[in-house]
Amino acid sequence: MTQSTADPLHTLAHAHLPTDIAERWIGLLRPSLRLERSTDPGTDRVVGRLGGLPELPEGEEWPVWEGNGPLSFITAIDCAGLPSTAPGSALPPDGTLAFFYFDGQLDDGTALVMPDEPDTWAGARVLYVPADVPTTTRTAPEGIEAYPEVPLTARVESTAPYPGHPSVHREFGSLPDGHALWSEGFQDALWDHFRGTEHRLGGHPNPVQDAVETEVARGALGTPPWDDPRIKDEALRWVLLAQIDTDHDADMMWGDAGVLYWLIRPEDLAERRFDRAMFTWQCG
Repeated sequence: MTQSTADPLHTLAHAHLPTDIAERWIGLLRPSLRLERSTDPGTDRVVGRLGGLPELPEGEEWPVWEGNGPLSFITAIDCAGLPSTAPGSALPPDGTLAFFYFDGQLDDGTALVMPDEPDTWAGARVLYVPADVPTTTRTAPEGIEAYPEVPLTARVESTAPYPGHPSVHREFGSLPDGHALWSEGFQDALWDHFRGTEHRLGGHPNPVQDAVETEVARGALGTPPWDDPRIKDEALRWVLLAQIDTDHDADMMWGDAGVLYWLIRPEDLAERRFDRAMFTWQCG
């Protein structure tokens, strides 16, 4: 686990924004753990993996979306490998988090998991397996091909809110088109900073289209009209649990180079209620 002694986002903000706006924006940054392919699993501190086969407790059935079929195993995170001082320290100190998703292998992508359609929520699952629970490696169900296994290491990195994020609206109000946070130079610099495959634990999600918290909040509220003022308040109650990007090494492609997002309320994270996590995804 590595962490830079200087935060490049602070430098970036002061290089492209007026000082007062830069300082207010910096106050909205959140630390995260960026998950990256381990180039030397023999010496790197491996904290998880993409793909492969999951290890599940005896008696724990492979997650299934009733009426559609079994989910695919996406990633597993070894919580004990994450230091207690790292972002996301509200995660359990040990045990494993396993993420599953109905990825279209069985129906050529016909059934989609969407936050505004409760009948589809069973198509994405998070399982927590405590460290003292015996597990066995499971074979993928018929029709499901396991993704290539990619070991992951992690580094601490600050993340920035999308300009449409409700925390930005709370701090700055509605941003007109000419606002400094929308300036081409600033947005291009952010794009360059976060370039590349972006798997994360905690921090701000990096949306492909719009604020993912808003999508999840609307689903949690029962899909009211998009202009319902409760959506922005509810969106502030959700934080990123995990973000899994399209990854060519793992042969993972979510739509058109999309991203999978699992979000959770902090109180549910603290109580280990990972069954209450909500899912959304976006693609280009």
